Amino acid sequence: MKGTDIEISTFENAMKQFDDAAKLLHIDRGLLEVIKRPRRSIILELPVTMDDGSHRLFVGYRVQHSIIRGPGKGGIRFHPDTTLDEVQALAAWMTFKCAVVGIPFGGAKGGIRCDPSKMSKAELERLTRRYTAELIDVIGPDRDIPAPDVNTDEQVMAWVMDTYSMHHRRTETAVVTGKPVIMGGSLGRREATGRGVQYCVRGMAKHLGLPMKGLEVVVQGFGNVGSVAARLLAKDGCRIVAVGDVHGALYKREGIDIEALLKHTAKQKTIVGFKGAAKLDLEKLLTTKCDVLIPAALENVITGKIAPNIKAKFVAEGANGPTTPEADKILAKRHIYVIPDILCNAGGVTVSYFEWVQDRIGYFWEETEVNRRLELIMDRSFHEVLAVAEEYKTTMRVAAFMLAIRRVADVINLRGLYA
Repeated sequence: MKGTDIEISTFENAMKQFDDAAKLLHIDRGLLEVIKRPRRSIILELPVTMDDGSHRLFVGYRVQHSIIRGPGKGGIRFHPDTTLDEVQALAAWMTFKCAVVGIPFGGAKGGIRCDPSKMSKAELERLTRRYTAELIDVIGPDRDIPAPDVNTDEQVMAWVMDTYSMHHRRTETAVVTGKPVIMGGSLGRREATGRGVQYCVRGMAKHLGLPMKGLEVVVQGFGNVGSVAARLLAKDGCRIVAVGDVHGALYKREGIDIEALLKHTAKQKTIVGFKGAAKLDLEKLLTTKCDVLIPAALENVITGKIAPNIKAKFVAEGANGPTTPEADKILAKRHIYVIPDILCNAGGVTVSYFEWVQDRIGYFWEETEVNRRLELIMDRSFHEVLAVAEEYKTTMRVAAFMLAIRRVADVINLRGLYA
């Protein structure tokens, strides 16, 4: 971790968040340990034949943190820095994310340590299929349901679904979500995480008495989540004053034309080179003055070094784990609200649940119906978390974890522990 923060792993970050909430709940310590720890962590050695005929060994992971409230649910990421620690943290966040929004899934996550930018489509397909085959008895529509994540997409999910289906000798669309619509995917799924961010920003703006029209927004990360959130918030009348991706950042006080920027990025695969805004030092992006800061990239970007300089009224976490524990404390002392990731970016898993339901019943909803149901769940969940935060005079993050832990504990107490 960079900055002034004490070295802490991503999983330790997730567990620290858990502990901060758990100490406010009257739950047996042993039961808290059951809820806290991953139930299964799998490490895979994945041999793949490359296009030049050589062989490479990749490392893959699948972690099921909890299946007490339903099948495991969580994405698969392809990234050169993927570790078991990271995947365990992401699986834990998925458990609590599903519990916060009240959908009947547990938490899981997967990843492969690879650099997809340096691999051909055929190599990625062989790697995906090998990974799926190794997990053939672990995943399934009633066991563990993967989805896209960093550097994976609809095509990767199609390969997973096909591999699983071939092994089971039947077409099983419900084994993954985030599939192409033509293969049983849900309308509205691609935009769901960004749309969930939009609904949470609306909720917090209303709570703080801030009008959406003219609300100044900074978006860090212009992938699927950040770009969709920016586009939808711009339609709400917000001014997107700054955006950034891994290559650079842009600033325009009057508001960036997001539709034009989207056309640029569709061609160039980066925001760099866009003529409709001025260049901004990437290191200054997170501390740019605004009403709303949306970190929508990777973990641990808001550190103890950066938090004292953030000039936003509230932070809406579009990414998983973007704020370190030290930064959380600093933002709380500065009275900067944080809409936590397990609430703010839960739109994706919520519509994944809708997709799974539609696949199971064989009937598919119109996009307006998907979005209507998503808004109902996100709005209800936002106000439930806010109510807990106000009752216990604590942060939105602690409140969200309190709500989630209680819901998991209640199911364990009802089901009992099988001896």
